[in-house]
Amino acid sequence: MKIVVLGSAAGGGYPQWNCNCDTCRRARTGDPAAKPRTQSSLAISADGERWFLLNASPDLRQQILSTPLLHPRHGKRHSPIAGVVLTNGDVDHIAGLINLRESQPLSLYATSRIHAVLAANSIFQVLNPDLVERRTLALNDPVELVGPDGPSGIRVEMFAVPGKVALYLEDAAPVLDGETEDTVGLRISGGGRSFFYIPGCAKLTPALADRLRGADLLLFDGTLWRDDEMVLNGVGSKTGRRMGHMSVSGPDGSLAAFADLGIRRKIFIHINNTNPILLDDSPERAAVEEAGWEVGEDGREVSP
Repeated sequence: MKIVVLGSAAGGGYPQWNCNCDTCRRARTGDPAAKPRTQSSLAISADGERWFLLNASPDLRQQILSTPLLHPRHGKRHSPIAGVVLTNGDVDHIAGLINLRESQPLSLYATSRIHAVLAANSIFQVLNPDLVERRTLALNDPVELVGPDGPSGIRVEMFAVPGKVALYLEDAAPVLDGETEDTVGLRISGGGRSFFYIPGCAKLTPALADRLRGADLLLFDGTLWRDDEMVLNGVGSKTGRRMGHMSVSGPDGSLAAFADLGIRRKIFIHINNTNPILLDDSPERAAVEEAGWEVGEDGREVSP
């Protein structure tokens, strides 16, 4: 199974267009220790010919152009992209679907809840229903992904993780840390190998820990280094928990929570522009690497 990190940043990318925090300023000046990143997405394939996207970021067109494996190969109109799997309804995971509107057959996988969110917004009707087949995945039910050319050789299992609804869907009293169809993780398997992809997660529950224990590969939510990071940087008023994201550091952070789970390879993705682990020379990056984690980078090919 082939895995390509198309984008490793959180919403807004890195550097974020309107942010002048220290990390963004370094990236914008071309500092080699502050590599720019696009918004979170993966591409996976069992045969190197047919690819499925895990989330479709607003930067998708740029990501496709930067990834020759996703370029057209046959005839006047073609794409090796066979489908998209969505983990939630966040703008940074669904807005890129609009880039796929040029009459290209593909499959779109999501929970019934996220399909309903897309159906309620008429702009997503630019994806011609005669060409884009909406396929609903039930939680905890492994299914082989199918594209326009048939079965892919890749199985996906969706499972609920602690999180919340997308910001634009919140009511006056949003439920935090809920485990519903609004935010899911994925277990992807094929060719005798498997890995987990969880770009948004509010906390590690005992049940989730048991599911991930001993995994070969995990790509996990690395949004913020500390819960109050955006407040301290003067660029926002919300904490990580309020946004539905588990922090990297601290007694309840991912470095501590995952330390004893025996996961062979752990990579942070969905990293916010304020997070100092984006800087190759930061003490926070050193702490992450000391704990056995990697920091995701755009364009990196990963093996489970």
